[in-house]
Order: sequence, then C-alpha cells, then structure tokens
Amino acid sequence: MTIQSNPSAFADRHIGARRQADVDTMLKAIGYDSVDGLVDVAVPGAIRQEHALRLGGALSEVEVLAELRRLAARNKTAVQMIGQGYYDTVTPPVIRRNILESPAWYTAYTPYQPEISQGRLEAL
Repeated sequence: MTIQSNPSAFADRHIGARRQADVDTMLKAIGYDSVDGLVDVAVPGAIRQEHALRLGGALSEVEVLAELRRLAARNKTAVQMIGQGYYDTVTPPVIRRNILESPAWYTAYTPYQPEISQGRLEAL
C-alpha cells in the first residue's frame, strides 16, 4: 500500500485506502476478494440498512470546521450544582484539587490503606 508523504486534502488524511490498487493490496493481505465480501463477514445483516445513505455533497475542511463552530455556538453554559444546593462562593484551588476532586474522599473504597486518607485529612 502506498502512502502519500504530504497529503493536503482532508479526505486524503482521514479516509483509508481509496485507490483500487491499495484496496486490492489490503484485501489480499486479509484474505478477501472484494470489499463486499469483507463487509458481509464484518457487518451483521440485522444492523444493515436496506438503502444507501442520502448524503449531500462533500464539504471542504474549512466548511466542516465552520459548521462545527456554528453547532458549538448553540451550546449553553450551565452552572454545576454540587451537593444539596449551589452557593456562589470561591473555593481555594488547593481545597478544590485535594478534597473535591480527590475520589478518595467521596468513594467508599480506599485501596488497602485507609489510614492514608485519614492522614491526609489530618494534614489538611
């Protein structure tokens, strides 16, 4: 299989073998005569679609990125509600990192040495 040293198009960088010679080499290496034969073995009939996808024309990489940005702009930032309620306070980073973000404090299982967690609690 030949590999391009400097692919410039999005499809060349992200889609597998597309030239027939490359496809034939791949199929020969895995022991199949055709892509259809490979798909027949790999994809169960119960999950196959009966008709082809109705896709629009391909977009360029710039167009895809613009569309993804448009979709991302629709996201809404929400406030995390931790615990019984939300209080608009500032938690010092050292407390947040060592207590709130440490699973040893909020999981029932501390591997092998529970005294380590107790020692950390006393140190804090």
